[in-house]
Amino acid sequence: METANYTKVTEFVLTGLSQTREVQLVLFVIFLFFYLFILPGNILIICTIRLDPHLTSPMYFLLANLAFLDIWYSSITAPKMLIDFFVERKIISFGGCIAQLFFLHFVGASEMFLLTVMAFDRYAAICRPLHYATIMNPHLCCILVALSWMGGFIHSIIQVALIVRLPFCGPNELDSYFCDITQVVRIACANTFPEELVMICSSGLISVVCFIALLMSYAFLLALLKKHSGSGEDTNRAMSTCYSHITIVVLMFGPSIYIYARPFDSFSLDKVVSVFHTIIFPLLNPIIYTLRNKEVKAAMRKLVTKYILCKEK
Repeated sequence: METANYTKVTEFVLTGLSQTREVQLVLFVIFLFFYLFILPGNILIICTIRLDPHLTSPMYFLLANLAFLDIWYSSITAPKMLIDFFVERKIISFGGCIAQLFFLHFVGASEMFLLTVMAFDRYAAICRPLHYATIMNPHLCCILVALSWMGGFIHSIIQVALIVRLPFCGPNELDSYFCDITQVVRIACANTFPEELVMICSSGLISVVCFIALLMSYAFLLALLKKHSGSGEDTNRAMSTCYSHITIVVLMFGPSIYIYARPFDSFSLDKVVSVFHTIIFPLLNPIIYTLRNKEVKAAMRKLVTKYILCKEK
């Protein structure tokens, strides 16, 4: 592929979510409120798990990592989107586009792998309760989290390597509010079928396989727990945790499969699904989990009372 003559495009123009000024203002207020309301909640979850001496289980360590990744993931696109609501011409440089694309896939893939680790954690806790502390020791937990991040990094490097080698010779308008492979590939001045096929396999196929594997794993665990449904509060707590994990898995993988597990053609629902995928669901994931966890809720109340309410008095 010749790339020497294709150096004209140095920036991309984003169409945003709407071209109507009134709609943009309404969307700005909605997303700003949501972002500023939910973001501190996720930070509170991380602080609670770090500061409460009773939340030392590997499950909470993984939850804190999930909350951190979700904060990072939503912050890749949300701040610029909020600023662009007041900008007539929404521009992002070529380098900025590649950076946004890299971190989006790095953090997103890391979170998918982390959710797989969380499923393994629940398997160890439910199926091997007597050996749980030995299996999910702190050293292994750190290794599994590091591997999740490494897997996300490798995945993202593949996407970026495929994009930067494409020629961009003229069209530079992206029909979105952020940069992603599905939009950038469409405006390349070359046959992108091989690159698109690799991207679908690396992003879409992985999402589908992990999604099915995780659902089957949790279905097995729930079936096992229902056989012992009369065993008391511990069993009910374990079932509640599994349901929370399933909800997070569906919210994370559903939009990802819609976006990446098909040809990169434009559809009317693309922007709506992207908003939920990049901003809404990531911020809600830890909150959804916390609402079904009595220990975390109790610890959060203690933390707020101790460090915030007491200082005000």
